Amino acid sequence: MGFIENRSRNLVITIIFILGILLGGAIVVFASDMSVGGLAHPKEAVKPETSLENIPQAQMTGQLNVSNIVDNVGDAVVKIDTITKGNQTPNYFNDPFFRQFFGDQFKFQQSPQTQQGLGSGFIISKDGYILTNEHVINGADEIKVAIVGYDEPVEAELIGSDRELDLAVLKVDVKKDLPVLELGKSSEAKVGDWVIAIGNPYGLDHTVTVGVISAKGRPINIKDRHYKNLLQTDASINPGNSGGPLLNMNGEVVGINTAINAQAQGIGFAIPTSTVEEVLNELIEKGHVVRPYLGVYLQGLNQELADYFNLDNTDGALVAQVAPGSPAERAGLKRGDIILEYDGKQIKEPDELVEIVKKANIGDKKVLLINREGKTIYKTVVIGENK
Repeated sequence: MGFIENRSRNLVITIIFILGILLGGAIVVFASDMSVGGLAHPKEAVKPETSLENIPQAQMTGQLNVSNIVDNVGDAVVKIDTITKGNQTPNYFNDPFFRQFFGDQFKFQQSPQTQQGLGSGFIISKDGYILTNEHVINGADEIKVAIVGYDEPVEAELIGSDRELDLAVLKVDVKKDLPVLELGKSSEAKVGDWVIAIGNPYGLDHTVTVGVISAKGRPINIKDRHYKNLLQTDASINPGNSGGPLLNMNGEVVGINTAINAQAQGIGFAIPTSTVEEVLNELIEKGHVVRPYLGVYLQGLNQELADYFNLDNTDGALVAQVAPGSPAERAGLKRGDIILEYDGKQIKEPDELVEIVKKANIGDKKVLLINREGKTIYKTVVIGENK
């Protein structure tokens, strides 16, 4: 009997063991389908670093966050009205290619003697400095700014502008502190990041659109303006948005809405704040951007030109023309000279020399190694300012 009882007991234990394995396996499978880590490690089922409460607000792109940002910064966005008297029509107004990007930026009043323009801007200091596009205020005789909380538009003074970068700084004097937008780091923005555009399209105050950064470093040409480094976004930008801010999800400005492609949907462009930061102080303090100047027109070398000048390769920058009265002329450079080195650095192509000169300081003395009629000579040039 004892033997039979032992066998029975062992059989029951075996059955329970087998059932335990089967049921245990089933629990693990289902648990792994429902949560990471399974029931065997309940403390790891929801990791603190991935819980919703610990996701930074900058990553939350829902309506609540966007509306909060707009509530916090919207008052710093302004509408800019300009008046140009006489028959001074902007050269680019009737150019179809320009209007393809900027749309009908300028709206004419009935009087043929007066032109009224419309754009956006945003306040960058409590004492009333405002950042916008140069093309918004280009040629204007009067500039007025509509600020939230003021019944009438306020007259603005043009402090500084730069046509090449399409930037302008205005100043209003209202005798009290104004709301301010902070400039963020466009260099830290990534393709796919959410952004918010605020402006006054078609005169509709404080219109908000949301999208993402579609690309960075976009070059575009608009007639005689060449933009080298723009942010591309699919946040809707319309005529009147020019000069308004493009914000990240922290409410910081990462770009200035500048251009649109009217023939496409979801393609807009903004000047990155990295460009603004480089010249903002100069615009405010000097009224223009200080640009180091050599005073030569350059072209690249191909194999045919290299053979003509008896060169071993196509490295260097060929001087096609020397500007009268320029630092290059004063240094004795001539047409046909080939610049091989700049301050000891080898020059392989003209663009390389242009970028190096841009980083120089006004008044710097630089030594150029040039090839002139088959002979190498040195020339010392004093970097000037291109006014």
